[in-house]
Amino acid sequence: MKNAKFNILKVLFFTYLFIYSFFSIKAQTSGLDKEDVKVIKGIYDESLTSRDTYKLLDHLCNKIGHRLSGSIGASKAVEWTEMIMNSYSFDKIYKQDLFVPNWKRGDKEEVKIVGQKDEELNVLALGMSVSTPKKGISAKVVEVQDIEDIEILGRDKIKGKIVFFNRPTDQRLISTGSAYGGAVDQRTAGPAEAAKYGAVAVVIRSIGTAFDDVPHTGVTRYVEGIKKIPAAALGVISADRLTQALKNNPNVKLFIKMNCETLGDAPSHNVVGELIGNEFPNEIITIGGHLDSWDVGQGAHDDGAGCMQSIQVLRLFQKLGIKPKRTIRAVMFMNEENGTRGGLKYAELAKKNSENHLIALESDAGAFTPRGFGVTAEASTIEKFRTWLPYFDRNTINYFKKGGGGVDIDPLNRLLGTPTIGFIPDSQRMFDIHHSDNDSFDSVHPRELELGTASIASLIYLIDKYGL
Repeated sequence: MKNAKFNILKVLFFTYLFIYSFFSIKAQTSGLDKEDVKVIKGIYDESLTSRDTYKLLDHLCNKIGHRLSGSIGASKAVEWTEMIMNSYSFDKIYKQDLFVPNWKRGDKEEVKIVGQKDEELNVLALGMSVSTPKKGISAKVVEVQDIEDIEILGRDKIKGKIVFFNRPTDQRLISTGSAYGGAVDQRTAGPAEAAKYGAVAVVIRSIGTAFDDVPHTGVTRYVEGIKKIPAAALGVISADRLTQALKNNPNVKLFIKMNCETLGDAPSHNVVGELIGNEFPNEIITIGGHLDSWDVGQGAHDDGAGCMQSIQVLRLFQKLGIKPKRTIRAVMFMNEENGTRGGLKYAELAKKNSENHLIALESDAGAFTPRGFGVTAEASTIEKFRTWLPYFDRNTINYFKKGGGGVDIDPLNRLLGTPTIGFIPDSQRMFDIHHSDNDSFDSVHPRELELGTASIASLIYLIDKYGL
């Protein structure tokens, strides 16, 4: 008897769930265009079942590897992405010529706390850093938290020293991008500022969110007229060890040896594929990511994922028989990491050729679960996009926020006034991985990656169909 009652209750419960789900879906999709609902479902279904984005990323990461501008890997990636787009028979495939910085890391870097037993620390040279003398540098260390501390201490306390920037990424911030932005100045501007006051080298605490000892590289920017000094990033645990060594002995010395070298600019390319619009071919929707990466890891999240997603948006249109009204252009930008010359060249050519860019979208925040989009456009455009939210599953796209774009498409906004969109996936793991050996293919989850591809493709479909 008890079992019979239980079974009846169970049937009633699941019947309720079914009815509730049915009417919830009906309510959610009421007022939406039935064709659009069908097309967008088809986009997600195809992306999640084919996993073509994931397959392409596998090849890019595991067959080509890291792709620093000017490297053999970058050249191979250019050739391969052009070949892939040709194999898909996009309407138009071409390369844009440019010259890029050609910086080489050289032999493995050495950093040691000098003592009776030299203590080795995990380190990576910052991108574009100069080398040390061949025999290295040994000097006392001055620990600071902010660039402003350099000025406060003054030349007397900085000259001849190695400056150690040790401000951690603010773990209290939910937005890891904001946390990164709040700490990155010590990497980008710290070495030049320290050099003004006579420092002989700089080490920084890696700009990241993980509590590990994997150092994170990234570009530093020297200033004309100020001596260039060697600059490197320590793993977080190594930074803590150096801090402890300074507490034990304020006069402790650090030894640094690096073999970095900047050669003459190297030829390279942006790679472009297009589906030509059948109603408004002169209106261009640009989607893209940067093909280059740092010379550690495999550049999977940063930004192989964004490139492969961009190619697959065009491929999804083809597979599903979606004929775009406007020209949709996938761009593999070169040299985002240490020069942004690919994005600048793209915008310059667009202006020179008087191209009409309706909007541009960049995916450069990792291959994680989609959350939303950031939009730099008129308020009316953002509000229009928000009316499209019911087309997306709430477990993927939840918002369109004001302000967004990407390093490679921002020049379009500056030179042409083009509205820009930045794809925003979940950010909590990005800066565990970013610019380090952790940025490998095995850190990418195929469903998260493909959900991103489908979300981008769905938004592009709606923009193409309805305009701004």
